[in-house]
Amino acid sequence: MSSRLQQRLGRLSDERLRGMKRGVEKESLRVQPGNGLALTPHALSLGSALTHPSITTDFCESQIELITGVHGSAADCERELTEIHQFVYRAIGEERLWVSSMPCMLPADENIPLGTYGTSNIGRAKSVYRMGLGHRYGRRMQTISGIHYNWSLPGLGNAEYFALIRNFRRHSFLLLLLFGASPAVCKCFVDGREHELQPLGGEGGTTMHLPHATSLRMGRLGYQSDAQAALAVSYNNLESYASSLHGALTRPHPPYERLGVRNLGGEYNQLATSLLQIENEFYGTIRPKRVIQPGERPLHALRERGVEYVEVRCMDLDPFEPVGIRADTMRLLDVFLLHCLLGPSPPDSPQEIVRLAQNQHRTAARGREPGLMLRGEVGALPLQGWADQVLEDCEPIAARLAAVLDDERYLAALEQARAALRSPQTLPSARVLQALHEEHADSYAGFVQARSQAARLHLLTLPYPAALQERFEQLAAQSLAEQQAIEAADAEPFEAFRQRYLAPDRLDA
Repeated sequence: MSSRLQQRLGRLSDERLRGMKRGVEKESLRVQPGNGLALTPHALSLGSALTHPSITTDFCESQIELITGVHGSAADCERELTEIHQFVYRAIGEERLWVSSMPCMLPADENIPLGTYGTSNIGRAKSVYRMGLGHRYGRRMQTISGIHYNWSLPGLGNAEYFALIRNFRRHSFLLLLLFGASPAVCKCFVDGREHELQPLGGEGGTTMHLPHATSLRMGRLGYQSDAQAALAVSYNNLESYASSLHGALTRPHPPYERLGVRNLGGEYNQLATSLLQIENEFYGTIRPKRVIQPGERPLHALRERGVEYVEVRCMDLDPFEPVGIRADTMRLLDVFLLHCLLGPSPPDSPQEIVRLAQNQHRTAARGREPGLMLRGEVGALPLQGWADQVLEDCEPIAARLAAVLDDERYLAALEQARAALRSPQTLPSARVLQALHEEHADSYAGFVQARSQAARLHLLTLPYPAALQERFEQLAAQSLAEQQAIEAADAEPFEAFRQRYLAPDRLDA
């Protein structure tokens, strides 16, 4: 660990470290027992997808999103995520939550049901936005699921958060290597698409893979956009970041102009013809975030009140964990994010932005390949050596957190990561391929089906107090009442609402 990093760690007070907060957003597809996408609507017993604080949907009606509150410990965060799962599994009957990031056995693109949020203007806007995503990128891609990790530390200003973000982007290859768990995918997902995947188990198999891949989700088959690739978003400060997004949100993009906001029948194709319909459409491995007020644009909130937390977006679902992530993974993320914060963070450049995208794609497709080289600031660097160095630099941070938070698991989480680097066959992506081959006849669908069923049975057999069920039933009822109140209060025509919400001046501070 550099002396500068050590000094900066020493200047962080115990009180600030104890104020570190985290939360999880976890997406999963609902599937039928036979693996087909569940085409049933979001269950009424789950509450309103528009207003429920913990249970909503992401892109499609079949893609549930579970959201924890803000927690002072990784253990508490994992506990709440588990409790939400326990309630959800009881509400969806025989359906399962698909435990892998990459989907399988999807219907035709047009039959993947968009998320619905009621008749209010904001509910309609959410569905129209998803319609636009489907037109722009295809609905199949939008069914890819993942984990978002929200993290904050007291006393950080915009400059410090953006310094963290720049270093995160430089070193996030490490997270793809350690926690990537999507090296294979059902053949049906890539039918009709250009790809470099290889068949697993011979040409007649149903599974495609790359032998050293870590995360197809974060590679060229995942959340990628040729249109957005032209966006060289700078993370040097809030102003440069906001300016980049402002242009993408306000300038018409010719292909989307040709699509139009509405079709000839008057139905909405998308919210806007700009490169980004709204801020959430921008893809990235990490985002600066701020809790917004009702009706507020996220970019306005950032400009007016600054960064409140960061959202880590590159984490795959772990198919070996019933809720997709475990507390030790969260602890390692805490350590890693502090490393990103404390290390020197020079300004980024357009050249570096290109280099980082190449490193991401290379790690996603070939991360476990022996001798793999990435592009560093001054030339090629071996991924293994670079990853080892980052984890070595993390050791004093893990020790400090273990002492301040009275949680020795921080040291254990770091040692688990270092051991996995020494034995790449123990990484989640390698374990997935091994289980596919040895236990499921090279069938991706068979592997994920078995893991999904095991997760369901595990969660249904955990202790489940009646008070927990009552609490979630109350939350569901409250959310439905809130949706009804929003719908009853709406008086503005939807088109007027759309134009007002998207007005460029609403993006300013």
